[in-house]
Amino acid sequence: MAGQITGAEAVIAALEAGDDVEMVLVDRDKDTLRIRRLCEEREIPLEEGSTNDLWRMSADGHVDALALIGRPPHGDLSDILERGGTVWFFDGVTYSTNLGFAIRTAEVSGADAVVLNVKKTHEERRTIRRSSMRADRFIPVVYSTTEEILSAIKQTDFRLISVEDVGTHGPWDEDLTGNVMLVVGAEKEGISAEVLAASHACVLLPMDGFVPSYNCKLL
Repeated sequence: MAGQITGAEAVIAALEAGDDVEMVLVDRDKDTLRIRRLCEEREIPLEEGSTNDLWRMSADGHVDALALIGRPPHGDLSDILERGGTVWFFDGVTYSTNLGFAIRTAEVSGADAVVLNVKKTHEERRTIRRSSMRADRFIPVVYSTTEEILSAIKQTDFRLISVEDVGTHGPWDEDLTGNVMLVVGAEKEGISAEVLAASHACVLLPMDGFVPSYNCKLL
């Protein structure tokens, strides 16, 4: 599961100790030359952000450097399935702002990757990035097709668990350990019949109130 090292001193200590740091984010307006040199020596990706950017990202408030541990931030479909863990699959989700919010939710939950089966223009992908608070810097977001995703899953020990209003039991009654790909569906249609048929299980999120919400499908 992804984690965070907070503050320049802690980041430097982790880099010097040879810890498994996946990437580093530094305040572009602060003196972080030592961190930059250490990242260059170890070939660890480094990104710059504003003071406000780091303040929003930090679990402990304002800091000058953050390090990502426990989750490689990039990779293709075969990479993320080989690594294992928990992957979110947003099946047919259309609206770019919704996708951005969903990616941000997946990232903050500690997920290992996100896969999408929708085609998006360059401008739409920019909207997704903005809505996600640019969370795609820190978690793999893979664009693929339904056919490729389902075919790849069959070659692994991943279990495909759908979250839909036709679910037969609650998520707390399902085994969510090991390698799991969690599926939520489109705003109007929900999860496609093809993906539901390929799922190992389908769980239901109970909701109170009168008006059903598509957010149960989009979390």
